[in-house]
Amino acid sequence: MAKVTLKEYSQNDQWLFPPSIGSFVPPNSPARLVSDIVDQLDITEVMDTYCGGGTSSYHPRMMLKVIFFGYMNNIYSCRKIEKQMSENVLYMWLSGNQHPDFRTINDFRSKHLKTTINRLFVQVVVMLCEMGCLSLREAYIDGTKIESRANRYTFVWRKSVEKNRSKLESKIRSILSQIEEGIAQDNHTDDDPTTPINSEELKERIARINRENLSKADTKAMKELENKMLPKLEEYERKLSALGERNSYSKTDLDATFMRMKEDAMNNGQTKPGYNLQIATSRQFITFFSLFPHPTDTLTFIPFVSEFQSTYGSPLEETTADSGYGSEENYTYLENEGITPFVKYNYFHKEQHRPFKTNPFIANNLYYNAEADYYVCPMGQHMEYKDTIRNVSDNGFVSYSSIYEARNCQGCPLRTQCHKSAGNRKISVNHNLNRLKKIAFDLLISEEGVRRRSRRPIEPEAVFGQIKTDMGYKRFRHFGKDMVMMDFGILATAFNLKKLWKRSAKTAFFVRYCKIQPSKMAIQGFLSIPESVVHFSEQERLAA
Repeated sequence: MAKVTLKEYSQNDQWLFPPSIGSFVPPNSPARLVSDIVDQLDITEVMDTYCGGGTSSYHPRMMLKVIFFGYMNNIYSCRKIEKQMSENVLYMWLSGNQHPDFRTINDFRSKHLKTTINRLFVQVVVMLCEMGCLSLREAYIDGTKIESRANRYTFVWRKSVEKNRSKLESKIRSILSQIEEGIAQDNHTDDDPTTPINSEELKERIARINRENLSKADTKAMKELENKMLPKLEEYERKLSALGERNSYSKTDLDATFMRMKEDAMNNGQTKPGYNLQIATSRQFITFFSLFPHPTDTLTFIPFVSEFQSTYGSPLEETTADSGYGSEENYTYLENEGITPFVKYNYFHKEQHRPFKTNPFIANNLYYNAEADYYVCPMGQHMEYKDTIRNVSDNGFVSYSSIYEARNCQGCPLRTQCHKSAGNRKISVNHNLNRLKKIAFDLLISEEGVRRRSRRPIEPEAVFGQIKTDMGYKRFRHFGKDMVMMDFGILATAFNLKKLWKRSAKTAFFVRYCKIQPSKMAIQGFLSIPESVVHFSEQERLAA
């Protein structure tokens, strides 16, 4: 048996010239990418958040590098980031071997990034756009509901508050009427029961009451009015103020709204406090994000697109979204803005199936004479115009629907198949919406529309899957919309940096080792990043 030879091993070796920490960082490490990108950011707004004076502060670039790199590696806890800076050589290099504690890291996030992270995120997106990695002229838009950190059983419902307040107001009116009539006040006036009573008005009326001539019963009623009913009325007013235009909110997170989540572990459809997260993507990079209290995506589309365009200062040319955004209001907005709408609507797929196309009783399949403004029923009867209905959406958008009615459906052999109403058949038609749907339909079935429809599931939906599954971000970790926006802004920036590193590493591998000539997109998008990211010489690149 041959002799086993072991290399010398000693944990206490002393070096005459201690090496740099950077020598332990691999050349293609994502830490180098994070360092290069952060060094190019304009942190003037972050510096403006410092008050000055006192002890010295850790450099914001160092803090940004450490936090971004932590989020890239699914480390969101400040305590865990602090631990990594003492144990992980990559964090040691990024921090310059400095060791801020978890309180300092948390204070930096909450005080210095709360109002500035959006601008830093936008800078990274613009930088990626200049590299050719993404385009700001297109946007794949989708939304998902993510649960808040708030307790699930701290809900406040509008209907319940309004109902209880109405009962309380009736009791207050009864007591005030009894007391004021008992002392025969000259300034007493009968209340209108439909007019709500607010706390300030109640205080004034209590102050005007002369308590010297009150009976024992009225004195007891006055104490109940002051000590119980008035605080309860103020509580209801605070709740209604916190609700705003919403139907619910959480007591521990006033900005969270109760919604039905897709990720329902109990499978009982229970509503939970959360936010409707809307994102825009391009080539699987997050280009914009925002939070909304509305459970439905329809109401979020216009403010989201408007904010997107105002943020980057350039108009969108094309947008792609699913049927949850297909409404007359959204189509009208896109038409006015000159944005090409690759946006589906309800029944888009159903309209292309044979049972729908061949059904003569469906209103969409009825013949319409535009000049004479009438429809023709399956029996050949004219359905003439009768009236116009005005509809107002939750956003205040006004739409109009025309009502058409058949002349006489009595005795028609097709009546049972045509409609089930007692009188003649009536149909409601929104001509403007039909026109907008026709434009969207022609775009969606075109060659470009088919390509975009096939790509939409691998754009925002794939990003949501990577965020929730790969990065373990299934629930927000802060209270309040501002703090949630800050936390997700860091995550979105880290997500883009992680995506950039993976693609750049893949491109560098094929160019160096596989001797494959990179495509035009790869050259424009990935080979133009700093040399610290793609580590091969110009001679190697040309030789490849």
